[in-house]
Amino acid sequence: MKGVQREPHSLNTRFIALKMCLTVIEQGRSLSQVLPEGLAQFSERRERNFTQKMVLGILRWQVRLEAIRSHLLIKKLKAKDADINQLILLGLYQILYMDTPEHAAVSETVAVLSKLKKVWAKGLVNGVLRTFLRNKERICTEVDLKPAYRYAHPQWMVRVLRKAYPDQWEAILAANNLIAPVTLRVNRLQQSCDAFLQQLMQESIVAERHPCAPQGIVLQQRVDISNLPTYDSGGFSVQDPAAQQAAYLLAPQAGERLLDACAAPGGKTTHLLEYSHNQAQVFALEKEPERLERLAENLHRLGLNADYQVGDASQPESWWDGQLFDKILLDAPCSATGIIRRHPDIKWHRTEEDIDALVALQSEMLNALWPLLKPGGRLLYATCSVLPQENALQMASFLAQEPTAIRVPIDVFWGSETGFGRQIFPGKQGMDGFFYGLLEKKLPES
Repeated sequence: MKGVQREPHSLNTRFIALKMCLTVIEQGRSLSQVLPEGLAQFSERRERNFTQKMVLGILRWQVRLEAIRSHLLIKKLKAKDADINQLILLGLYQILYMDTPEHAAVSETVAVLSKLKKVWAKGLVNGVLRTFLRNKERICTEVDLKPAYRYAHPQWMVRVLRKAYPDQWEAILAANNLIAPVTLRVNRLQQSCDAFLQQLMQESIVAERHPCAPQGIVLQQRVDISNLPTYDSGGFSVQDPAAQQAAYLLAPQAGERLLDACAAPGGKTTHLLEYSHNQAQVFALEKEPERLERLAENLHRLGLNADYQVGDASQPESWWDGQLFDKILLDAPCSATGIIRRHPDIKWHRTEEDIDALVALQSEMLNALWPLLKPGGRLLYATCSVLPQENALQMASFLAQEPTAIRVPIDVFWGSETGFGRQIFPGKQGMDGFFYGLLEKKLPES
């Protein structure tokens, strides 16, 4: 019988997408953990891509979708029906943001209720979605009057960003909802960027150099990274160009002793080694043992050498050998508000109360690591945050109370000068949101 062609196993893709969203929203698990587990259930790439697109999109627009759902439901569902609540969002997302035909979006969403063993709700979900189709323009207009709904961000985050950046807050929120490109960092110890681009061209993969990262290659299409040329031999890593700036700012030299605190999964660790031609003495520290395993795997794949250890950067007495470092990279734990476009679940996992605790931890780490730096040495403070209290204000506070610390101006063309470092906003110059503050320790007076 002829008709509209269905996606292969469309019921299963939607069911698994629903389960992944519920795990993130209701159970509080990280999307970076949930997504690989869920996608591993599919054998076909098309199914994986469809499901991943749906999960990321729903989480990205969850706040707006929930506001729309509130307009449609006469009364709230019970707590035990969180799966139905989330299923309605799945249907709304397809109608608003995917190219799925509207009738298919409704019927395939309703069909998931059979797998949930809640067939009693078919009439409810069908009615809600069809009511939205009839009143889509009016409902969206009403919902979007509130910035938190229009940009699908928690109210507290909108308020904080609006206060911090009165001229840029809307651009930041809008950028957070875009799909981030994939950027690779070519391992210059193994190949040149031009040679790698030539290999990609031969594979019919469109890519180009990144203007802010000398070793950066931006892919213009979605591909399986592990199938790209030279992946297994360590020819490149996946790393956003904003994160790539750390190695250029610290510029490690052969023989220098470096500490990479909070190092896993090793993107910056390996770049520091590549920059120094694998001749810097890099000591990588990571608090979480399982994350340190990923760092070790990346070192091995790229053919690089570093010492690494499980340890807490705020408690050097438990791991430091007493030898001072020439340079220190503190990629501090932070709100991750600069990488929401890659990890939309941050909107759910981060609360306003978390920020004060993170600021205190960052300060604790700065104070703990500073004595480990040689006079004349440099410490690079980095976060993937856009919140001033974690960035410029953190640097200002440290400089005010540490007489041996000197701020080093960062003379680059990317980011914005804050007076205490460079702030990159998400999406600007094709980069994630990041902050860098560079400090130098005064030499003793003679």
